[in-house]
Amino acid sequence: MTLNFEYETDIKLDLDYESLIHKVVEKALDTENCPYEVELNVILTDNKEIQAINKEYRQIDAPTDVLSFPMVDYGIPADFSHLEEEADDCFNPETGELLLGDIIVSVEKVIGQAIEYGHSKERELGFLVAHSMLHLFGYDHMEEEERTVMEEKQREILDGLQITRNK
Repeated sequence: MTLNFEYETDIKLDLDYESLIHKVVEKALDTENCPYEVELNVILTDNKEIQAINKEYRQIDAPTDVLSFPMVDYGIPADFSHLEEEADDCFNPETGELLLGDIIVSVEKVIGQAIEYGHSKERELGFLVAHSMLHLFGYDHMEEEERTVMEEKQREILDGLQITRNK
């Protein structure tokens, strides 16, 4: 697995974010039975930058906590069966890794939401990465049934790592 990290803010998170993100990504891959090694870009930024990205790509002029930019289209969430047919578009030709996409996280939101929800920054960052990974696998939460499925999968990932609301 290749995780490319960019830390693009002066705001300090004061935790081993690379290790935490690596664990959450691994658990999400295992939970969804991803049969491939993956390449993933993770950008940690501030509210101003994530707001600009949110405005450009989603036409929402407000900061958000996390954005997901998948490189793979799924007919059914986490259905990896068709990817080898699209090898030229989905895999890094040098490493053979599945190009999963990009996760962009607002460090300011991690800190603020951890305080707001009464849990640790580790739990908040872990939750946002798990949530984003599910989007990269094609899950969504626009409909009630989809939201329920995503919430259960997020819980399974975080519980499996013992990242609970109290931590």
